[in-house]
Amino acid sequence: MVAALDLFAQRGYENTTVIDIAERAGLTKSTFFRYFPDKREVLFGGDTMTDLLATGIAAAPVTATPLEAVAHALDAVGRDAFTPARRAFTARRQAVIAAHAELQEREALKGLGLTAALADALRRRGVADLTSRVAAELGALTLKIAYERWSDTTNTDEFTDVARRTLSEVHAASASSLPADVGSGEGRPAPSPVLGRLRG
Repeated sequence: MVAALDLFAQRGYENTTVIDIAERAGLTKSTFFRYFPDKREVLFGGDTMTDLLATGIAAAPVTATPLEAVAHALDAVGRDAFTPARRAFTARRQAVIAAHAELQEREALKGLGLTAALADALRRRGVADLTSRVAAELGALTLKIAYERWSDTTNTDEFTDVARRTLSEVHAASASSLPADVGSGEGRPAPSPVLGRLRG
């Protein structure tokens, strides 16, 4: 992946071919295609992130609430993928994606896939479908925001810490955006059975 980023920076994404990347990485073209279907996928890591999230949720304690299980998944990502040594690479990757609409579209599709993986993993834990979907959406949003924050090279915090803080912020924001309980006359957010199940 580093070889691809170097070439994208030197020649531009459009002017870099699969053969260029394979040669720079010391691979044959056929070996490249065993790992990636095209040059675009070099930036997206195949199913690695999906597997980490699903494994993290499965490994969460039986007593964990859906959001606690999501937090365990984010911990797994920070431990095995978004390590401090990869921060500079991640910032370069983000710069390439930001400059190309095609890559931005692929990034968005990747996000949808991660959301679905989170929901599926929660359902396998016995979490109800709607609660799984809500927790997965919050988890995917947390992952996106935390990734943006962590990939800023001025940020020295570990991804796990950034993600945990972000998850708390996202959860608080989702609760505060609920409609007021008009019937109570007190202007407080109406109780949410779904959010209650997320918290446990």
